[in-house]
Amino acid sequence: MNLTPYIDDLRHQLAVAAEAGGEEARALAERLTAPLEAAARLVLLEALSAAASEITRELAPGSVDLRLRGREPAFVVTPAPAGHLSDEVAEGRSESAPPSGPPATAEADDGGTSRITLRLSEQLKLRVEEAAVREGLSANAWLVRAVATAIETKARGPAQHGARGGERYTGWVR
Repeated sequence: MNLTPYIDDLRHQLAVAAEAGGEEARALAERLTAPLEAAARLVLLEALSAAASEITRELAPGSVDLRLRGREPAFVVTPAPAGHLSDEVAEGRSESAPPSGPPATAEADDGGTSRITLRLSEQLKLRVEEAAVREGLSANAWLVRAVATAIETKARGPAQHGARGGERYTGWVR
């Protein structure tokens, strides 16, 4: 998202307002535009970040992240995992298609998000960040997806898990 048009519009509005104050006000406005540009960018980024957080609360377990690339923000949308039911299906309003995954639990359907502190070794943190970059996700979105996948895999049980070809055996054989 390019913030420059918004910053330019703010600069123009300041110049128009300064014209009403005469030559001295116009000169002051010109001197203030450079420091105000940085402050305006920061305020716009904070507003976009707050908007992304609000949207994420509504999309849970999907998410919207705001990333800064150079001087410009970019949105990254992470959809809900494939097995997640929509609110319409979970509430029985849509009869057209049977649910494709396990039924949603009350805890997963509350629509809110929570914060936890996760302590990782530096090496593991780097590996998480690398995996997230490979998939085009933020580290948080990648971790949320990994946890959701792990929980769904455990909930399916060994019979269904083995059908996917991911069953492992360990031990000794004679």
